[in-house]
Amino acid sequence: MRAVLLIARKDLASFFDSTMAYLVIIAFLGVTGFFTWWFGNDIFLRGTADLATFFHVANWSLFILIPALTMRTLAEERRSGTLDLLLARAVAPGQVVAGKFLACMVLIALTLACTLPWYATVAWLGPLDHGAAACGYLGLLLMSACYVALGTFASSLTANQVTAFVVALLCMALFHFGTSVVAANTTGRVGELLRYLSTGTHFESMGRGVIDSRDLTFFITFTLAGLLLAGHQLARRRASHA
Repeated sequence: MRAVLLIARKDLASFFDSTMAYLVIIAFLGVTGFFTWWFGNDIFLRGTADLATFFHVANWSLFILIPALTMRTLAEERRSGTLDLLLARAVAPGQVVAGKFLACMVLIALTLACTLPWYATVAWLGPLDHGAAACGYLGLLLMSACYVALGTFASSLTANQVTAFVVALLCMALFHFGTSVVAANTTGRVGELLRYLSTGTHFESMGRGVIDSRDLTFFITFTLAGLLLAGHQLARRRASHA
């Protein structure tokens, strides 16, 4: 556990020493704030004190930002050669992956925490369903965990950050809206399976304030699968350099 925390702390420091953390936070707040408060189907136009617009925009914003955040997690370490040095020490591949994952999730949690003043403002404007809002935030965190795990796996496949970004974005697009688009034109068990594999379907359910064990199982299983694949990729790399 100590190795995981050390790796996470190192990566967090790296995020804030560069412009990455600040760009992620500013871009997320800028995009979600603009569409939530000033443009399109904003809160004042809808005349309803809820965070539905924010959750919808945040869902798509994280879909774009997370690949940019995860593309350097392992690809940069691999390019610079520090990944091989790290694996040569008494650090398990799973610990490396867990540390990288934890650092990204802490940054995302901090980014979402910066939107809590909006939550307080909406609650002040009218009667807010606090349970639905809490479920929406939980849904964003769980969906982010899935995409961070998938992005970390994509980053473990290459030493090129741009390639890692593209691979992660394409894979996320498949689960973010690809499966639901195909499911809309598919019936029977295949259609049900495709709808179940859509992260958007599970997020929308939680965004309505519903916590279903099927949604939690999906998010947790998806996240663990991504982390296990990334750990397996690093284990193969360490074995090939042994």
